[in-house]
Amino acid sequence: MERKITLPITREIARTIKSGESCLLSGVIYTARDAAHKRLVELVEKGEKLPFDIENATIYYVGPTPAKPGSVIGSAGPTTSYRMDTYSPALIAAGETGMIGKGKRGTEVVDAMKRYGAVYFAAIGGAGALLSSCIRSAKIVCYEDLGAEAVRRLVVEDLPVVAVIDSEGNNLYEEGRMAYLNA
Repeated sequence: MERKITLPITREIARTIKSGESCLLSGVIYTARDAAHKRLVELVEKGEKLPFDIENATIYYVGPTPAKPGSVIGSAGPTTSYRMDTYSPALIAAGETGMIGKGKRGTEVVDAMKRYGAVYFAAIGGAGALLSSCIRSAKIVCYEDLGAEAVRRLVVEDLPVVAVIDSEGNNLYEEGRMAYLNA
């Protein structure tokens, strides 16, 4: 059964999402990849205001392709999450509660998730066209010079994801592997 989650995700809601849960996300998310993350963290470190409200925000690690005529956005599949690991702890501490990407996360990210209450979701790699069909609107918020990697505000409806790492540090990648090996 899929859990429907209306965004934003508060820290309290993040703590109720469990590793292994299939979820459908609806509401506002932001896009950012490594170049945008670097700029955002530089602002956090300087104590400057971010170009969007990071409190209870969910960030999708994606650099969508250009939209075809009549489309809101092009293909929007996840990128490899560990590329954001250097920056994620600072953004989690600043208020970020959700991350969407693919692949493993580092210890520092998981520690920040446990400390502050955040969740990491995985989206299916290679399914960018399917995922883009869940995006109702897309607007560049900042860093337009980064092209596909500009920060965008997306409104999504029933975006399919799986909670991979929860706020207690439970990790589906590790638990699933162990369950398989012990079967």
